[in-house]
Amino acid sequence: MHVVIMGCGRVGSTLARSLEDRNHTVAVIDSDPDSFRRLGPMFNGTKVTGYGFDQGVLTEAGIQRADAFAAVSSGDNSNIIAARVARETFGIGSVVARIYDPGRAEVYQRLGITTVATVKWTADQVLRRLLPAGAEPDFRDPSGTIRVDQVLAPEAWVGHTTRSFQEQTAARIAWLDRLGEGVLPSRDSMIQENDQLHLVMREEQAADAYTAMEKGPESD
Repeated sequence: MHVVIMGCGRVGSTLARSLEDRNHTVAVIDSDPDSFRRLGPMFNGTKVTGYGFDQGVLTEAGIQRADAFAAVSSGDNSNIIAARVARETFGIGSVVARIYDPGRAEVYQRLGITTVATVKWTADQVLRRLLPAGAEPDFRDPSGTIRVDQVLAPEAWVGHTTRSFQEQTAARIAWLDRLGEGVLPSRDSMIQENDQLHLVMREEQAADAYTAMEKGPESD
């Protein structure tokens, strides 16, 4: 892919390096040329000084051959204008805009522009770490039907099979983190101490799932 990024702050520079590490080509736009120092000496992409909503600047960054565009500057207005130009003028299908105001983010989301509401995302991440397990999911699908939760393996379930866990809790183990590595469990995998379980479940069944987890296994 070729990706054009507007904004070379901490988010934009990190995103640019991550994309290059995955062998994509990257062009970064920023109005302040000094900001490109954040990219480091190993960055091989294109650096364009200017504003990401300027069609000439976007053309210099290779927008006409781009597969995706990310507007991650520090200004909501600049980000949304640039995102709309990329989408509506140049026909870029994959466009993401960083928006600080969650209310505005929801509006633009309904207009078809994928948004990341920075403040809301950060608050949600903190909230999930403050509240007890199950109070807030790691992810909830847009319809509010399916949720993904991360749970430390309950002590009562250690030594029991993932199959038994799933049958009795109605929560599917998508994967688990064990000793710093992701593991895809088989039906007969055993739950071990300190496993981090990534559970997929229906929102309406979440309360029953956590009750079953706390109760422990009836049998294997």
